[in-house]
Amino acid sequence: MGRRMSRVTLPIDVVEERRALVPVPLSEKRTRERGYNQSLHLARSLAEQWSLPVWTDVLARTRHTETQTRLTPGDRLRNVSGAFSAPASARQMLRGAHVVVVDDVVTTAATLNACAAALCAGGARTVSFVTFARAPALGDRY
Repeated sequence: MGRRMSRVTLPIDVVEERRALVPVPLSEKRTRERGYNQSLHLARSLAEQWSLPVWTDVLARTRHTETQTRLTPGDRLRNVSGAFSAPASARQMLRGAHVVVVDDVVTTAATLNACAAALCAGGARTVSFVTFARAPALGDRY
């Protein structure tokens, strides 16, 4: 999946400016349940393809959240609101950086936007996203 993601055509400014990949962190509970973080696996694969580091210590999940799969768009926003933060120890690394958040699937982008808000609050200048898939939206044509 990571190799396929690496073939995406990104705007030239993203390619030239991106400094690191940041996987969406899981809560400790979800990590124990699942046994792995799929976003971290994807980020590591992308890192090999794009010759970028993976920063796992610049974004933290501050609380466990309900799975987003069964929630309405509004509930998704409320569910992840304030669920991420950039630790104080990450501020020097993030200062002025363009980072790329990695996740497996985007539906409403609530999680990605919450991650971006935390990273920008921590000092990142620009946050881009890359995902493997996009869930169908109501207005999509098949």
